[in-house]
Amino acid sequence: MADEKIVTLDALLAALAGRRPHQTVALTNGAFDLLHVGHLRSLERARSLGDLLVVCLNSDQSVRAYKDPKRPVLREAERAELLAGLACVDFVVLFDEPTAERLVSAVRPDVYVKGEEYRTRPFPEGEIVRGFGGTVAFVALEAGRSTSGLIEEIIQRFGPS
Repeated sequence: MADEKIVTLDALLAALAGRRPHQTVALTNGAFDLLHVGHLRSLERARSLGDLLVVCLNSDQSVRAYKDPKRPVLREAERAELLAGLACVDFVVLFDEPTAERLVSAVRPDVYVKGEEYRTRPFPEGEIVRGFGGTVAFVALEAGRSTSGLIEEIIQRFGPS
């Protein structure tokens, strides 16, 4: 079942074209490396904003370019499978670019969802969504829950002493 949720952009667009009338699409994006409870809760919040949730997943190449050459810890196929296994996620589509502008332009979601930390930062996808009449929503993040923090905690606890 999870494999059916991991789609190409063309397959996603075809699936969305066949959705029920008035069914809203929420879209979010990110690396989702080392999936943790903070990810789950923000994805559940994103899903509550639409009838369907599309997750645009940064490819390994994209993550290395914008985060760190040592990242991601989990490869894109594993990250996609984990996301697709979540009940709140309807579709997962990978992208190689540094931002999800191309996917947002193609999908034209009703709601584009970002973490609260983006409320005061510029991000190009927001202008695209607002340009076609969609909504940008911000969801609260779980305090103290991040992949970088999890990596640091693992190093501190289990690294060389």
